[in-house]
Amino acid sequence: MSSPSKRREMDLMKLMMSDYKVEMINDGMQEFYVEFNGPKDSPYHGGVWKIRVELPDAYPYKSPSIGFINKIYHPNVDEMSGSVCLDVINQTWSPMFDLVNVFEVFLPQLLLYPNPSDPLNGEAAALMMRDRAAYDQRVKEYCEKYAKPEDIGAKAEDKSSDEELSEDEYAASDDEEIAGKADP
Repeated sequence: MSSPSKRREMDLMKLMMSDYKVEMINDGMQEFYVEFNGPKDSPYHGGVWKIRVELPDAYPYKSPSIGFINKIYHPNVDEMSGSVCLDVINQTWSPMFDLVNVFEVFLPQLLLYPNPSDPLNGEAAALMMRDRAAYDQRVKEYCEKYAKPEDIGAKAEDKSSDEELSEDEYAASDDEEIAGKADP
């Protein structure tokens, strides 16, 4: 049986050799970001998220900590912190799983099959149970607003309306007139 540090290193290398972009947070191999795309056949399709992964000292015997950096509208993800309520990772983790499983199985399953009966985001859970079409529309709005490829470069809360607009954003804002704007 290999040591936890050797297993961390092997799993991280396996993840980096797959199709995922991995960005190390510091010199160690315990904290990093992974670029994650929303699954096809879901309202999250087309969205791109930066996922923070923290491997505990006891990994793989203890599950990794997973969180969304940019905002996502989902009953099982805390909208403010990005924390994931994911039973498979948090409670039924097994050393047989690896990091690729997290991004190829666990997170896609979470987005494809939300569990509104165990919410971290009560508003999303209530909307999903009350009006699935409206929920799907809100998910798509969040994807458009917070989960475009260019959004994973900066934390969502770092983007504010009082920042200077880039040339592209400025050009795009010319197309959007405010309703009821008074003439000078």
